[in-house]
Amino acid sequence: MPTTKKKTTAAAAKRTPKKSEGTRRFGIDASFFKDIYQGDMPRFVIGIALLVSSIYILLCLCSNIFTGPVDQSGVEAGNVGNAANYGGRLGAYIADYFMNGCFGICSVFIPLFLLLFGVKLMGAYRVRLWKWFINFSFLMIWGSVALSVAADYVIPESVLTAFSFKLGGLHGDFMKEWTNGLIGVPGTLLTLLVTLVIYLVYVSRETINVVRKLLKPQDYLRGRFPHKKKEEEQNVEPADGEEEEPESDQPQEYSEEYTVALDFSDNPDEEAQPALILSEETPDNPAADTDAPQPAAEGESEMEIEAPEDEEQASGKTVGDVLEMEPYDPRKDLENYRFPTLNLLKHYDDGGTAVDMAEQNANKDRIITVLRSFGVEISGIKATIGPTITLYEVTPAPGVRINKIRNLEDDIALSLSALGIRIIAPIPGKGTIGIEVPNKNPRIVSMESILNSKKFQETEYELPIALGKTITNETFMVDLAKMPHLLVAGATGQGKSVGLNAIITSLLYKKHPAELKFVMVDPKKVEFSVYTPIENHFLAKIPDGEDPIITDVTKVVQTLKSLCQLMDHRYDLLKKAKVRNIKEYNAKFKARRLNPEAGHEYMPYIVVIIDEFGDLIMTAGKEVELPIARIAQLARAVGMHMVIATQRPTTNIITGTIKANFPARMAFKVMSQIDSRTILDRPGANQLVGKGDMLFLSGNDPVRVQCAFVDTPEVEEINNYICRQQSYPCAFELPQPAVEGEGEGGAASVDASNLDPMFEEAARLIVVNQLGSTSLIQRKFAIGYNRAGRLMDQLEAMGIVGPTRGAKPREVLIADEIELDDKLSTIG
Repeated sequence: MPTTKKKTTAAAAKRTPKKSEGTRRFGIDASFFKDIYQGDMPRFVIGIALLVSSIYILLCLCSNIFTGPVDQSGVEAGNVGNAANYGGRLGAYIADYFMNGCFGICSVFIPLFLLLFGVKLMGAYRVRLWKWFINFSFLMIWGSVALSVAADYVIPESVLTAFSFKLGGLHGDFMKEWTNGLIGVPGTLLTLLVTLVIYLVYVSRETINVVRKLLKPQDYLRGRFPHKKKEEEQNVEPADGEEEEPESDQPQEYSEEYTVALDFSDNPDEEAQPALILSEETPDNPAADTDAPQPAAEGESEMEIEAPEDEEQASGKTVGDVLEMEPYDPRKDLENYRFPTLNLLKHYDDGGTAVDMAEQNANKDRIITVLRSFGVEISGIKATIGPTITLYEVTPAPGVRINKIRNLEDDIALSLSALGIRIIAPIPGKGTIGIEVPNKNPRIVSMESILNSKKFQETEYELPIALGKTITNETFMVDLAKMPHLLVAGATGQGKSVGLNAIITSLLYKKHPAELKFVMVDPKKVEFSVYTPIENHFLAKIPDGEDPIITDVTKVVQTLKSLCQLMDHRYDLLKKAKVRNIKEYNAKFKARRLNPEAGHEYMPYIVVIIDEFGDLIMTAGKEVELPIARIAQLARAVGMHMVIATQRPTTNIITGTIKANFPARMAFKVMSQIDSRTILDRPGANQLVGKGDMLFLSGNDPVRVQCAFVDTPEVEEINNYICRQQSYPCAFELPQPAVEGEGEGGAASVDASNLDPMFEEAARLIVVNQLGSTSLIQRKFAIGYNRAGRLMDQLEAMGIVGPTRGAKPREVLIADEIELDDKLSTIG
């Protein structure tokens, strides 16, 4: 047997190359057909072919309704001469095949479906083919049978003879004969009726209410005879054994009971015959004795008293409630969108929280020994083990000064042989001093374990961000909507990019594309390129932006100005809606209390993520800092939030304006205590161990967190999962940024008398050299920088040069001197 297996394996190995050689010989591979299907041009060509074919078939079928009798004899004989069908001889044969041999008149649904299929392949419209397929299939099959039945019992013979084909086709006649023989004619009619009702329920749930009303004819009888109904209800007596409720002293309460009794609801759960509750007469109830009918005394004429009836009260619903539409659901645009699943993320099996007691006892003994050697006595020590850090809570003995322990930081680190320790003296809310010591065998905190936690799954945060785990192994989450902006800093290779990916991944797992949009700025051009596939789902860009991930400094400035315009526009909408923030505005819009025709629209949250902020400040400076500061100051209420990351947390990058408007900080390991003070206003970030170890500050005291690890392949899997689903036609469009030099600051508003005397010469110099450089004007005309700068501003205002592009020269908008002369003539 082993010999046979070897022979078989060898034979299979010989056959395999032959197959691949034959495939290469013809130049056809499996990917060849895949490329043809996924390519845009083949799909468009196939779509046009289907569109033309479907229109032709539809023309043939419609023509056969009128010209069929003329062509019928020729079609049956197989020799059509001059066909009367609009589709010619071929059209006559096609129409006879579909309408006589298939589904009759209902065969028109076949070319209609092909038409929709062609339109979808061409990319002209977004069509849900599976819904149209189900509807057309049912209507075609059911209609052919129904028409065949109607041809036998309903449609006159004179009408049938006018057609050259059977109304239900061969399929309809066959199914009619089969069902008549199986369940009889009444059974066939009932089957058609039941299937029609089921289909209408599938199309619209309102069918259920219509059927329920048809099954309750007593409601119509009550509505037709209101006087009789009222008399019968007033004569109802309580059932035996029931206690009658005492009559109320308040006539309004009696009126409410009366109203409920007469309120005939369409709800099938309510009783069909409501009873009127009568008050009980008791000796203790004087009102009941007074109202009770008394026998007339002898000799007195009997007087009939007719008690006035209380006016029937309304049901409590206002006119607006009756006419109220169902709430607006922004997710309806992509109702089939499915959130990413957890199996897209890698699961790290680390065996749970393993405690190395030998390491913990050794560290405890070393800490106690070092403190005692310097004369510091403690009364207790407690260890809390985290993924990468262990927190030792030391309770000092009475009379020990805290500063004495804080000054021993380096000595404790030396004795523990640790990478770096951090002393928290004292721990807020506790009477202890914390000593954070790195673990020798740190554990990976996977993104899968964080997103699978109960805390994340059941959160009600508007923009939940799951960052990782704390020292106590609790999932650490924050709400970006409440922060409202986040500043991230850390040296190269310390986990900053992974932290940004964790923020984006958390939001992708919780928010629908209709509720959230990202604006991603990546000067390095490689960090966020992985998110390009979800452009039409989650990304936003300016109208003329080609790349969804913004990498050009000029586009960054334009995008930030566009965001400022969008912010102002949203504030105008909030003012018109008389609300204070985006949450109240969207709640009003969902409740349909804001009219879209008045300019109102649903507002998705917009999260702006900027990586390498330091590089932007170096190249664009104030042009980037000012709009960012303005957005950070004002945009919280309109749902716009910023996440800015930099690896250089210096004071010229993170200025006072930026720090003042970014209260939430996320600090990974930095190289110096000065950098830590810049980002956190305190030391600590320089004492971290790296690899995702970070301090998160959003209040008084920072929290040490081990950031969740999400690798690039995991991010790619998530993005591919999202991009395979239905999306919007294009990315979310931001407003067109206003170009400086247009509108009020444009050429029409420039006063020629205020132009510099050298303006025309400077314009010709710039156009001849096709170089918009201020230093060129300085050198050629031997003038100072200030005057050259004013000349350049005037040239920009006149539309001769474009806006600044950082360190690059300005773009020259005039091609030659002839065009310049025409431009200058309009100024004078």
